[in-house]
Amino acid sequence: MNSILQQLGQMGVIPVITIEYPDDSIRLGQALMEGGLPCAEITYRTTAAKETIKRIANQFSELIVGAGTVQMVEQAGDAVDAGARFIVSPGFDPEVVNWCLEHGVPVVPGVATPTEINMALAKGLTILKFFPAEALGGIRTLKAISAPYPNIKFIPTGGIDQNNLADYLSLPMVHACGGSWLVDKRLIARKDFGEITRLTQEAITIINHVRK
Repeated sequence: MNSILQQLGQMGVIPVITIEYPDDSIRLGQALMEGGLPCAEITYRTTAAKETIKRIANQFSELIVGAGTVQMVEQAGDAVDAGARFIVSPGFDPEVVNWCLEHGVPVVPGVATPTEINMALAKGLTILKFFPAEALGGIRTLKAISAPYPNIKFIPTGGIDQNNLADYLSLPMVHACGGSWLVDKRLIARKDFGEITRLTQEAITIINHVRK
């Protein structure tokens, strides 16, 4: 297993961040670090993604920053140039996956069906994003879809929060969870970084309880 993906698994939760203004990036990074969760997935849902990745990567060498919602090879290249250390996509895009494999960049494509899991396995990938988790049926569906694939680990994302985090993390096929509730864009807009730190600490408490 790639060391970056291994570290993300050890952390248990990957904050999934949609940010509008790069000027908020440093305070956001500080909030996550103070909360005890040194990782961030910056989504390519806004034009601020590349600059945010660059600023966080330059300021916090100990924070593992990656890019999410990557749908094109150009986005993957931009993100890696800015300092992203892993790539996450909402679905399985062969071109993005191939580019990442060719350049030695850890990639976690999104899957929702056995067909997509088979496509990922054919590329040698064993850690996959299960998305959108809750909308697809949540834990019940994840248990069913993972049954034929005992060597695959999943990062369920979508609809996960402090209320069901422990339920997901207790599953043997779950590598980590993606979570936007920790860094809700409304909190960032209000510059309520203290609440982001509090939510992060709360998540860490849940993770430690499940994995003790």
